[in-house]
Amino acid sequence: MDSLTQIVLGAAVGEAVLGRKVGNKAMFYGAIAGTIPDLDVIASYVTDTVTALEIHRGFTHSIVFSIVFAPIFGWIISKVELHKSIKDWTWLFFWAFITHPLLDAHTTWGTQLFWPFDLRLAYKNIFVIDPLYTLPFLVFLILTMLQNRTSKKRRLFNTLGLTVSSIYLLISLGLKWGGYTQFKQALKDQNIDYIDIDTRPSPLNTILWNANVNTQDAYLLASYSFFDSKPIRFTSYPKNHHLLGELQTHEKMQRMITISEGWYTISKKNGDLYFNDLRFGLLNLKPHSQDFVFQFLIQEDAMGHVTFIEQPRKPGDAKAMLNDLWKRIKGN
Repeated sequence: MDSLTQIVLGAAVGEAVLGRKVGNKAMFYGAIAGTIPDLDVIASYVTDTVTALEIHRGFTHSIVFSIVFAPIFGWIISKVELHKSIKDWTWLFFWAFITHPLLDAHTTWGTQLFWPFDLRLAYKNIFVIDPLYTLPFLVFLILTMLQNRTSKKRRLFNTLGLTVSSIYLLISLGLKWGGYTQFKQALKDQNIDYIDIDTRPSPLNTILWNANVNTQDAYLLASYSFFDSKPIRFTSYPKNHHLLGELQTHEKMQRMITISEGWYTISKKNGDLYFNDLRFGLLNLKPHSQDFVFQFLIQEDAMGHVTFIEQPRKPGDAKAMLNDLWKRIKGN
């Protein structure tokens, strides 16, 4: 999830663990702890693209990280704060650390909660930024901060924030199932044979859902809004995996394929090859658009070294996407 959401969650968890004893400082340290796992983004500045993608939401989002580093941070904070209980501070950091990847597991990218085992949890029932999850949570957190640390209202508001946000996550799982059944029925009605189907919410909401459908030679992309009145339309994107040639067996290419979970196409423009990660969809809703959210230029030098260069978004992409998104949410 986005940084603000993780700060709010961390602060609320910190308050639940230690608020009665240390007041708003529990929120402060909980908010800090809630952002620490995302420091793995530093890897993108010191290593290559493929390695950075592998590291993202890996070790720092694991149970191992929470267990190992919670007592270290707990000991440090106990040395600088009046409240000297290492145990209390350790519990605060542990729960703030572990709830971070538990929430991230609901997004498309998911988390390697069980690192070092190669198992990524990705329920794909909420977008990384969802105002309906974050804003009510933030309001309850602010109301909590305004209360005396021994006030019953303080605990009530914080509990409500944690409860309402959790209920929304449960509702989003139900909405995901509803969207999934619609895609399945549409494929059946249109007599489309497929191997696998993957669904996820579109940006900022849980009303409009996207699907990737794996067929023999192509991926079918489609969207469904709960306000739709027309049948679901599937757009075909050729896999074009054959364009890779011998590159397909290259170690770094295999790692990228693993990262994308096999949901990728290859496109060719002006003689250059591009790796398109389908899990995050397109930047616009134009028919047969090639503007993928995550698109990487594939380069190979004379020594056989392969590099992936993430393609930058164009100015105005976000605004155009939001306009298209709003229209599409309202139905086809």
